[in-house]
Amino acid sequence: MTKRGAYAAISYMSCAVLLILFNKAALSSYSFPSANVITLFQMICSCSLLYVLRRWKIISFTDGGSLTTSDAKANLVPLETLIHTLPLAFTYLLYMLVTMESVRGVNVPMYTTLRRTTVVFTMIMEYILAGQRYAPPIFGSVGLIVLGAFIAGARDLSFDFYGYAVVFLANFTTAIYLATISRIGKSSGLNSFGLMWCNGIICGPVLLFWTFIRGDLQMTMNFPYLFSPGFLVILKVPFPPFF
Repeated sequence: MTKRGAYAAISYMSCAVLLILFNKAALSSYSFPSANVITLFQMICSCSLLYVLRRWKIISFTDGGSLTTSDAKANLVPLETLIHTLPLAFTYLLYMLVTMESVRGVNVPMYTTLRRTTVVFTMIMEYILAGQRYAPPIFGSVGLIVLGAFIAGARDLSFDFYGYAVVFLANFTTAIYLATISRIGKSSGLNSFGLMWCNGIICGPVLLFWTFIRGDLQMTMNFPYLFSPGFLVILKVPFPPFF
């Protein structure tokens, strides 16, 4: 692994861990009632960050895209590509909402442990949707991961059936999302940044409308800790792309 790759891996790992801790703090310590609103704010911040980075020509939205183009339209994704990524965007929205809610029901160590089993769900979905098969050594490695997860969680004294069920549902939606990436994402011509941009542009308005009609936005405005500095930081932490 190159030094740049190591930095990228460590940065992603740090963001992912901090994100879980921040979301757990919001939903448990602050008892924030609406996970959808947190998802919406993080999606808005992610899209804003992607737009600024693309505007400054730091990143590209396409595979092999140029960072020096002066074409203003290059900052956006064509409408045809947005339509092509619609199924991916809606699986992403489902994955985001369920994953956010799954953080609430279990403690952080058990959440991390149960999420280790996501790879099993992903392998099943890839076999169903794409006919992907894996070699026996891969099955053995996955088996060790799952066995370790069950051993780690065998003596969990805070067992909650609903919390565990939501985490496994999050694993299932994650598997659907990852399998959809392999079918649609690669044929779109977009890289990870471009797919994340399409997901946010499509899902943001949908989630905004949903939170409005459910009354989540009004509930947020009446939340007693809304303007607490710590809670504002949690709302704005971008959700890292799952690629």
